[in-house]
Amino acid sequence: MRTAFINTLIELARTDNRVFLLVGDLGYSVVESFAQEFPDRFLNVGVAEQNMMGIATGLALSGKIVFTYSIVNFPTLRCVEQIRNDLCYHNANVRIVAVGGGLAYGVQGITHHGTEDIAIMAALVNMTVIAPGDPVETALAVRASLEWKGPCYIRLSRGSEPVIHQVPPDFRIGKAIALRDGKDVTLIATGAILYNALQAADRLVKDGIRTRVLSMHTVKPLDAEAVLLSAVRTGAIVTVEEHRTNGLGSAVATVLATSLDDRHFPLLTLGLKDEFPQEIGSHKYLLQKAGLSVEGIQATVKRFLQR
Repeated sequence: MRTAFINTLIELARTDNRVFLLVGDLGYSVVESFAQEFPDRFLNVGVAEQNMMGIATGLALSGKIVFTYSIVNFPTLRCVEQIRNDLCYHNANVRIVAVGGGLAYGVQGITHHGTEDIAIMAALVNMTVIAPGDPVETALAVRASLEWKGPCYIRLSRGSEPVIHQVPPDFRIGKAIALRDGKDVTLIATGAILYNALQAADRLVKDGIRTRVLSMHTVKPLDAEAVLLSAVRTGAIVTVEEHRTNGLGSAVATVLATSLDDRHFPLLTLGLKDEFPQEIGSHKYLLQKAGLSVEGIQATVKRFLQR
């Protein structure tokens, strides 16, 4: 995803001199190619993410389209006040690109885990929240964000994510992408955990459970129409996210709870527990412990449907 982001940004910068990139003294081996080609539109602000948001807002209010890049928790948890008062209040065209969403930086512990970011960013006025599911969606999200009005949060995983889309899909901010059709249950996933959800869906089909899969790459604004359509078509929904409370699952629950349809649609929200992990380990290991491995998702969906 990181490579897809920077390659796409370079392509956009070649044809649009409004594109700027700011980093907080990281991204080495990722951002150098942009810095070398566009030295006048690249700025390393140092370990000063709060200042980075102010600088980005100033550039945006001067007519630039600014992308900031950092590890997920630094430009979110550390900068909430600046994001709210600078970016959001002024509806500035700044794209906060955050790498390492969820448990991607597993062995570096909870200081580097991005597990509350979607909830925090989605709570801010004017903020759009996007979590692409693979490198293809990442490139499309960056392109789509170029002319999007106002601030965007683009959440990436760490690297080496599998390509899911062999053909670029119709990507529109705020519109889900249907990847599988089915009649028994819908899996709605956001971010890189989409791959595990798809693999689990394939296994569930072998178990006789016809599974519909949506990539909900945009958490805010959420595609409520796609949620309700899937609920009616399959009768039950399971959300899958590498995030704690008040993320995708809560957004889908709100859509179902406020729908004028008086039918009952069972919902299961699969994500991280509202607690700090007690163990340190690889990304794969932590997903397994959280029940978000392919096998974990498969088993949980089967138990849910049996109930």
